[in-house]
Amino acid sequence: MENNFKMVAKTLFGFEELLANELTQLGAQQVEIGVRNVSFVGDKGFMYKANLSLRTAIKILKPIRTFRVVTEQDIYDNVYKMQWENYMKPTGTLAIDATVNSTVFTHSLYIAQKTKDAIVDKFRNTSGIRPNVDLKFPDLKINVHIDREKCTLSLDTSGDSLHKRGYKTATNIAPINEVLAAGLIMLSGWDGQSDFMDPMCGSGTILAEAAMIACNIPPNLMRKEFAFERWEDWDVELFEKIEESLLGKTRDFHHKIIGYDKSPSAVTKAIENVKNAHLDEFVTVKHEDFFKTQKGGSEKLHMLFNPPYGERLNIEMEDFYKSIGDTLKQNYPGTDAWLITSNLEALKHVGLRPSRKIKLFNAKLESRLVKYVMYEGSKKAKKQV
Repeated sequence: MENNFKMVAKTLFGFEELLANELTQLGAQQVEIGVRNVSFVGDKGFMYKANLSLRTAIKILKPIRTFRVVTEQDIYDNVYKMQWENYMKPTGTLAIDATVNSTVFTHSLYIAQKTKDAIVDKFRNTSGIRPNVDLKFPDLKINVHIDREKCTLSLDTSGDSLHKRGYKTATNIAPINEVLAAGLIMLSGWDGQSDFMDPMCGSGTILAEAAMIACNIPPNLMRKEFAFERWEDWDVELFEKIEESLLGKTRDFHHKIIGYDKSPSAVTKAIENVKNAHLDEFVTVKHEDFFKTQKGGSEKLHMLFNPPYGERLNIEMEDFYKSIGDTLKQNYPGTDAWLITSNLEALKHVGLRPSRKIKLFNAKLESRLVKYVMYEGSKKAKKQV
């Protein structure tokens, strides 16, 4: 279709396939996996839909021009040549961010400045008016990406990172990123067909993301704004139609989502965030010390949590991780337990053999998402059945 164009969705390391699957299920065309990104093709309506719906995307870019750069002047000249009046008014505001992978260009802030100069000069020379920079709420957010001698200019369709869903007003120390939380749930294979537990839930991010996945609720419905809402071609009727269509595809959920935390303040924050997200009918948060709990009932339980890594709390890590293993082994039969940690040394003290181990990054910390299968009865007995 002639109204289709290429877009690039950025994601976290290890989530590329999850994001590609999300895009394919949404109806994207020409889906191609890169490193920390997935490219695809769609129209304006699909751009709106992708921003609202994608759980594992951090940002969606719309490339508008690619050119070869060898010198700084090449950047200025190519940017200056463009018809910027198609994208913004001379009285508008802009913000530019740059990422650089090049031996010639080494300073991303300088590249952003050079790009800004070219756009501002073009408007000043053609209309006598120049746009201003507004880093917080620009009318147009531009991304410059230089990879060796290839420079790609893109419009940032999202604005703020898509992990900022809009429901989280209260946080703990080092809260887990919402995109990371959603991706972990998806990697763990939970499909909403069993009870779900986060036994160290902090401010409730994993619980909220699990509820949205279970009910097929688009994750970004509560965002205050997307960058494309300030564009010249913003179509509010089309956006509202897509929003309505997505809301019509939510589904019922017939199991429990339970969160524990031993910190009363964390429990208060988690309850507040879950309520903000209008998910409190699906999620129960309790003030409990996981090490003093046990599984209720005989139904299968899916557990996923983000225990302290050592950077956050003054605790004896080896004993703490040993207690995790002991509690799972003794008190949680019939449970698939997943946890993410960057403390790879402490992980050895869990005392259980993981059945899966996936390399990921939590912020800049290299981490492992591990799975422990806690059988009903002994594993040996299970194999003989």
